[in-house]
This record gives sequence, C-alpha cells and structure tokens, in this order.
Amino acid sequence: MRSDAQPAANPPAAPQPGLTRHVAAWVAGLRHAQLPEATRQAVRAALLDTLGVGLYGRALPWSRAVAQWAAQGRGVGGSANGGATGWGEAAPSLRAADAALVNGVAAHAYELDDYHNAKLHPGAVVIPAVLALGEAVQADGAALELAIAAGYEVMIRTGLALDPSAARLRGWHLTGVCGPLGAAAGCASLLGLDAEHTAWALGLAGTQGAGLFAFNADGAMSKRFHAGRAAQAGVMAAELAALGFTGPTQIYEAADGGFLAAHSNVLHPRALTDGLGESFLLDVTSFKPYSCCGSIHAHVDAARALPVASPADLAGRRVRAGVARVVDVQCGYDYAPGTEMNAQMSLRYCVAVALLERQALPAQFVPEKLRDPAIVALAQRLEIVHDPALDEIYPAHMVGWVELERTPGGGDFARQYLLDPSGATTNPNREAALREKFHQLLDGVLPTAAAQVLERMVGDLPGTTAGALARAMAVPGAGNGG
Repeated sequence: MRSDAQPAANPPAAPQPGLTRHVAAWVAGLRHAQLPEATRQAVRAALLDTLGVGLYGRALPWSRAVAQWAAQGRGVGGSANGGATGWGEAAPSLRAADAALVNGVAAHAYELDDYHNAKLHPGAVVIPAVLALGEAVQADGAALELAIAAGYEVMIRTGLALDPSAARLRGWHLTGVCGPLGAAAGCASLLGLDAEHTAWALGLAGTQGAGLFAFNADGAMSKRFHAGRAAQAGVMAAELAALGFTGPTQIYEAADGGFLAAHSNVLHPRALTDGLGESFLLDVTSFKPYSCCGSIHAHVDAARALPVASPADLAGRRVRAGVARVVDVQCGYDYAPGTEMNAQMSLRYCVAVALLERQALPAQFVPEKLRDPAIVALAQRLEIVHDPALDEIYPAHMVGWVELERTPGGGDFARQYLLDPSGATTNPNREAALREKFHQLLDGVLPTAAAQVLERMVGDLPGTTAGALARAMAVPGAGNGG
C-alpha cells in the first residue's frame, strides 16, 4: 500500500480471519533496529511538535479543567511501575493513564497538533500515552521511539481501513475512534507484551473507541477531550492486558460487533496489513502551521496567496471556496460568533480571517476576533462551492481552492488551488517551519534556554529517557497540576 494513498471506495469487504492477530504480532515483533532512519527522524519531528503544542495548550481552560479532574484522583492508586507527569508540572503525581488523558487534551487543545490524511490526529493520542507509560516504567529513548512509530502506524492504518470519508459522514471523529488502538499498540510495545497479550490490548482499546462530531453543533469542548480520552484508553488497555485481563482477539474482523463494520459501511481491511513494516505512515503525517481544522489548511494557504493588499481590496468582490463534500459537511456551516471551536472548524471564518489578517494563528481566534464585524461579515458572505472533482482527491490530499473576483461584479475570478497544504511533507521547508513553530509556541512558556535543551533532547531521543523529557518540560513556577 502506498503510504500517501487513500484506498478507493468500494462495497464493504469482509475482513480476513486473523486480522487482529496479524497486527498484534507485528507490534510485538517490531524492533528498534527495524525502523528506517527516515522514520526515526519523523518520530523526533512529531515528538517535538507535540510537546510544543501540548505545553502551549496546557494553560487553556479545557486543559485546566481536565487536569483538575485528574488531580482529584491522586492517592487513589497508580501504575504499579510508578507515577507520571502532567506536562509542565514539576514532578510526577498521576497514574500513567490519567497523565495520558491530561497531556492528550493539552496537545489537542487548540487545533495545533499534527494530522494524517486518514482524518485523524495521531500525535495528540500516541505521544501522551507512550510518554506517560514510558515515564512510569522508566523507558529509555529508543523504546519511546519504537513505541511511537508502532502507535502511529496502527492508529493511521485503522483509520484508512474504515475509509475516512465514509466513517466521517457517519458522524465519527476518528481521532477518538481509532486513537485507543494506536495508543494501546505503543503501550504494548513499551511493556514488551507478546503477540497474544498485544491482541488483548488492541481488543480492549477497540471496544473503547468513540468520538462524535456533535461538538460542531455548539462548539463544545468535547473535541479536545477525544484525544486525551483515547490516550488514556490505550494506556489502560495495555496495562490491563499485561495483568491478564483478556480483550477480543478479533476486534477488527468480528462479524458481530467488530470494530470495522461497526464504524463504517465502506471498509478497506487490507489497509491494516498491506505493506505493514515496509514503510511507515508516520513519515507522511502533516504538521499544522495554522490553528484550525487540517481539512481547511489548503484553503487558508490559498487565501493568503491571493493578492489582497488591504481589506478595502475585498469591497464588493465575491469570494468563493471549493470543497469536497466531506469538508462541506464538516466545515461549511454558516458562521456566527461563538466559541473558539466554532471558528477553528469553520471554513468561512478561517478563509475570512486569512484574507483580512493574512494569518490563522492563535491570535486570530481570541474572542474579540471571533465577533469582529469585518471578519464576521466576510465569513458570512463567503460562497462555498462543492467541487465534485475534489471528492476524488480528498482526503488522500487535503485539497482545496479559494478564488476572488478580479473586479466587483465582473464575474471573472482569480483562483489559488492547493493540492497539499503547507504543513504536508511535500513542503521542502517543513522541518524549519516546524522548529520555528515550536519556539514560537514556547515563547513565554519556557525560558529560551530550556526550550533549546528540550529541542536537543528530542533530536537525540535514544540518548534520553521519558523521565528526563518530563523534567525538561517543567514550567517555571508550576506545581503539580490542579
């Protein structure tokens, strides 16, 4: 299977027997020496990006609420192998599963975390789970690198097996649905589970997979919760499996209640196994240069590329955005001032703010911007066009276009078309932009010298440990959560 390919739609295919055990055996048998150098570098880039967005996101209200909830459980017990740290805190104080929850919510807190074209966010799930459990079991950097690669692979392939567009149109948020399986795979690798126990872990994870797009109706915080809950579920699944608690070893393929058939009516089960271990889908995971839904990053890039010298240039001129059907359903709703989530998922708002302010960063999603009359007016008059040609391309490519009428009322448009957004691996400046983003987000969070130390530790991941990474993230003046 090509790592950048989205399987073509076809009628539901019956998953082959032994599918879960096949994946489990691969996870259990994967060794660090088998990771290609490109994949090791991709792990380090993903880790750097996720730590940056997580440390930035930890102070947001929804992240603080979850941290406060987790803090209430201190002293009730914890991982048999020790405690784990909420990112930015001074010392470990949480069960590994609860630390994964807290850090996963923080990493997904402001639509800045990475995404794959399988329509899910692997970094905000797999990395919090692996680092939390890794700290509890005192894992070294090589073990972390291996576990992250395994977790990304299982989570992404699970999404592809569901057909991302088909599953999304049933209302599923695939980060929450597929995330527990990826987190469980990474944690099973860390714990050194054999193939049988890894199959149990996948089964226990799959039965916890959930996440509904109902948050779009009112901009609720539940989307932020999905990544953290998936990370927590994966840690719990692996820890329970290690204790002998069995999970279904046919979680993917079971005819009655199997994961694949329950979540989608268009299945590609071979996406789980074709080419498994030959290439790693982590290598083609995109990072986010903008603080909004990844499905509209191409539109933000396109809007920024249009020749708009000032807001006055837009007066009386029509603006249109071309979308695939799934993007229209997901992001094409009428815009009205509401929560940050409303705006971050809104194609109309994001294109409008990109045209007027030439950017779509956290500063463009503060409350006063969400109700700015000029932005709101432009967002509400933006024309969204369903372009059937894009249905054949999306989500293998997060494609989109924006066009601006050349003269008011003239009916002639200048169009900017993007096959892949600027955060995709096709961008030759991606690594430099990712590092710049890391330091921008940590400005005011960590001292510059501390951010540089963390960056160096991630760059030499096999030479460090999960505990050392947690200590390097301590925010000056931070206590222990709550």
